Amino acid sequence: MGLSKEQERNIVENVIRLEDIALLWNDNCKMKNPERVKQIFNEFVMGGPDRLQVVSDFDYTITKQRKSDGSPVLSSFGILNACESLPTKFIEESNNLHNKYRPIEIDPHLPMDEKVQCMIEWWTKTGELLVGFKLEQSEIDAVASKYKDSLRDNSHKLFDTLNRLNIPVLVFSAGLGNSVISVLKQANVMYPNVSVISNFLQYKNGLLDGFQKPMIHSFNKNETALDRHKYYDLVHNRDHIIVMGDSLGDADMANGVPASSHIIKIGFLYDHAEESLEKYMNTFDIVLIDDQTMNVPLALLEAVEKKEAVRNI
Repeated sequence: MGLSKEQERNIVENVIRLEDIALLWNDNCKMKNPERVKQIFNEFVMGGPDRLQVVSDFDYTITKQRKSDGSPVLSSFGILNACESLPTKFIEESNNLHNKYRPIEIDPHLPMDEKVQCMIEWWTKTGELLVGFKLEQSEIDAVASKYKDSLRDNSHKLFDTLNRLNIPVLVFSAGLGNSVISVLKQANVMYPNVSVISNFLQYKNGLLDGFQKPMIHSFNKNETALDRHKYYDLVHNRDHIIVMGDSLGDADMANGVPASSHIIKIGFLYDHAEESLEKYMNTFDIVLIDDQTMNVPLALLEAVEKKEAVRNI
């Protein structure tokens, strides 16, 4: 990536010009309000890394929405379903649930309250299926290892930069946390600054017993649930927040952060792109259409890091 000499000079002069960030002017990058984006970019750069935090979805946000050959990347629940020891009946019924509820989740025309009810049904019914049989974490790890290279391009550089700048990262996933953590670990990006809140498998007497509570689905993810979580102590005074997600519900993940005055929301749009673009542009500050990279958030972090280096000279 790297910043141009002109970008570096502008940072030293305390201004970020969006015109200098070529990525933001690609055809697949949409901004409803570029002036707002410029203002927040400059607030973040001037505020430095100590005021920053990142809140990100996992499935199709940290992971790609498609591979270079166009084939899909397995979701965290898809990784679970690929475990060979799972009963055939579970696989069949789980696939039926996915085929029923996934189109509802991504349908740009359905009202939100209807979607929420369907997501609750999906989560509940899947949990009811996950009862009474064995499944070792090692089997999930074996499947997850096949997808450790399916993170968005430049994800490793992004996570390395966030770790170097001591910026807390919350991976907030409505998927399966057992798979999420496994992929992140095997991709070597599960740094100490990374926390995961997700749905985790529950066991009783060595057998699966559904999910641990509370339920997390696509449209109820937000940091209001963090007041009893160790992550809260890391972020409650960090009021500059980068939010990343591929679902409209992901845009609300930082709603409950105390004193949060500046949030920039980056949305990765792939399914129903033409139909969904208007809603995404009304919800996210930056919408990236079929962008399988982390280049845009990385450009922002590079500017923050460069300014911090100048400040410390």
